[in-house]
Amino acid sequence: MVAGPVVAVRGESFREVMPELAQFRVVAMARDRDRETTLSRLAERAAAVRVLLDEQGRAIERRETGELWVRPETRRSGERVVAYHGSVSTMVTVSCFTTLGELMLRIADQDQIEVSGPWWSLRPDSPVHREARQAAIADALRRAHEYAEALGARVTALVELADAGADRPPTLAAMAFSGAPGGGLELDLDLDPRPQTVQAAVHARFTISEPVLR
Repeated sequence: MVAGPVVAVRGESFREVMPELAQFRVVAMARDRDRETTLSRLAERAAAVRVLLDEQGRAIERRETGELWVRPETRRSGERVVAYHGSVSTMVTVSCFTTLGELMLRIADQDQIEVSGPWWSLRPDSPVHREARQAAIADALRRAHEYAEALGARVTALVELADAGADRPPTLAAMAFSGAPGGGLELDLDLDPRPQTVQAAVHARFTISEPVLR
């Protein structure tokens, strides 16, 4: 049972910060009438992508093989196979953006390769999220003091503090490149990382001293 007057407020924090990670997807593809040829080309193209990624060293934080599929292409009627299609995808996560554009273009310059991204984000454990929540609490306390002061009272105790769950998901942006046979070109592309929106909000209730009502 809360004794005395109570003031309820909402504290908020909003900021834009630069991203900490970028992800892009690479899809190697192959098609041929012969199944073994399709599989062989697919393996070669996927291996070529791995070589390019290996060259980046520690700039690449993580890479994960996604969906691999091979399917026959048949005529509209019957089961006669006219070709085989295959693809394998890789999701790449990088923290160094200096050569990101160049890397994406170099991969896209390979034969039958599709590149999409980048998708910008913060790390899940980024201190930015904690700082935003702390700022939201400070905002709630500041508002409570303002309301109490307007009533000629003062804040005496915290009754309740609840996370309003207002953290926003990462802002995404993407582009796509489709590779033709590689020409060994010197390629470069400057990318401007998109700022990430971070928002936090809390609900808080405080007891205050008896107001002076005149």
